[in-house]
Amino acid sequence: MRVRPRALTILTAGLLALGVLTAGRAHAAGPLTATFAKTSDWGSGYQGQFTVKNDGSSAVSGWTVAFDLPSGSSVGTYWDALLTQSGSHYTFKNRDYNASVPAGGSVSFGFVVSGSGTPTGCTLNGAACDGGGGGGGSDTQPPSTPTGLTVTGHTSSSVSLSWNASTDDVGVTGYEVYQGSSPATTVSGTSATVPGLAASTSYSFKVRAKDAAGNASAFSATVNATTDSGGGTPPPSGDLRAAPYFMPLDNDPQPISGIVSGSGVKSLVLAFVLAPNGGGCTPAWDGDTAHPVSSDTAVKAQVDAVRAAGGDVAVSFGGYNGLELGAACSDAASLAQAYQQVIDKYALTHVDFDIEGDDLGDAAGETRRFQAIKILKQNAAAAGRALQVSLTMPVTTVGLSDLDKAEIQRAKDNGADIDLYAVMAFDYGGPAASMAADVQKVMEAAHTQLAALRPDLSDANLYARTGLILMNGHTDQPSELFTQDTFRTLLGYAQQHHLGRLSFWSLNRDRQCTGTTGWADGKCSGVTQQPYDFATIIGQFTG
Repeated sequence: MRVRPRALTILTAGLLALGVLTAGRAHAAGPLTATFAKTSDWGSGYQGQFTVKNDGSSAVSGWTVAFDLPSGSSVGTYWDALLTQSGSHYTFKNRDYNASVPAGGSVSFGFVVSGSGTPTGCTLNGAACDGGGGGGGSDTQPPSTPTGLTVTGHTSSSVSLSWNASTDDVGVTGYEVYQGSSPATTVSGTSATVPGLAASTSYSFKVRAKDAAGNASAFSATVNATTDSGGGTPPPSGDLRAAPYFMPLDNDPQPISGIVSGSGVKSLVLAFVLAPNGGGCTPAWDGDTAHPVSSDTAVKAQVDAVRAAGGDVAVSFGGYNGLELGAACSDAASLAQAYQQVIDKYALTHVDFDIEGDDLGDAAGETRRFQAIKILKQNAAAAGRALQVSLTMPVTTVGLSDLDKAEIQRAKDNGADIDLYAVMAFDYGGPAASMAADVQKVMEAAHTQLAALRPDLSDANLYARTGLILMNGHTDQPSELFTQDTFRTLLGYAQQHHLGRLSFWSLNRDRQCTGTTGWADGKCSGVTQQPYDFATIIGQFTG
């Protein structure tokens, strides 16, 4: 969320990097080896990477990797190499800064391919990448057995699974998921959803890894799961169906007693917990070193007041400004500990991840974040508690951006179960004269995109796992304006489709401005209103 105008940068999916190994290593003659991997795949294209490794005892100076692509596929953007092309034959040569490959070391280069064809006929410094024998058939060692097979979710017609990656001397190319004794699906990553199952039925699953030579590992341990009954009811959203965002320490926060008595809204999404301004993997409110979560009493008092009034809170990590913990913590385990500290401090059953700005599209940070979310879910399950996770996303005039869609896919790939996809339907350049209609158009576009990304969810279940976030009054975009009537119309849309949450940015702004103020002031709406006009409308939402 934000309160000052900024441009939303929408990158193409071709610039994403997921870090998922999808093809095996082929050995070239001599001490060098060449490794090909798809690091991101979006159907109509992918991002590829070759790693040149020196297994010898002395440095090797200079390398050239060449290969062919089948008809219909071609290289576009590339980096960390020099490219020459002749028809469908591509030759990548080292640059000055990565020409030398030290003993035991490696260098890599990457490229984006339009089309689904993968490299064939690879050579490294003129020798065949398969070791010079033209077949690679000498590899007989199977990958290690996958471990940690876990059920991460289920509906009335599907079961979602995740597991730990296998290793192999050549390279794992994929995993085969079995339902009982029959193959169910094949995937390149370490998670999968098995669709087409019967409701209220128990199933068993196991998985095995395969390498580039076709060797298969032993099967993992078997896990059991029972599908839901009657169409896949989504996880309950508790008291946070109608929950505005609220900054408890910034933007002149109203007292909780006034909010409850003046608006009828009882539940809030508290914003934002970040890493400290100076860095470090410790949570702090607004990233302010003066307000670490560990010693907080001010926000805790507000949380207690909300609950005493019969409501509940979620805490939101991220926002448009500041350093998100996922970018500050070095690994998933330490990141999960930082998030868990906040969950324990406020006894949370709901957390929100508002990923915007530079954090959206940061593959490494997103991977750590979703791995940490998986750990948080496991911690909650082990303790017998519920933990609902919402993912807040900015949108464009045509719904989700490529970065949004890649983020959702990355959550699936890392086995992170997202309970609510919250669509931030403002700051995308909608027309003020027809704002309500345009938001509905954007929401329906996002619904269609989510359906493609989550085919395991029924249409009704998908709506129930979708949240709508508005912005009261003037937004950061001069073309946008949300009036009280706009909110009333969109309340009707949310009720009609039984969305999982209706929210707005922000409760701090739910009052009329006095004196001179900016276009999108953090402390007032910029329109004529009574205090809590917008919260009163949101408070009527029942799901």
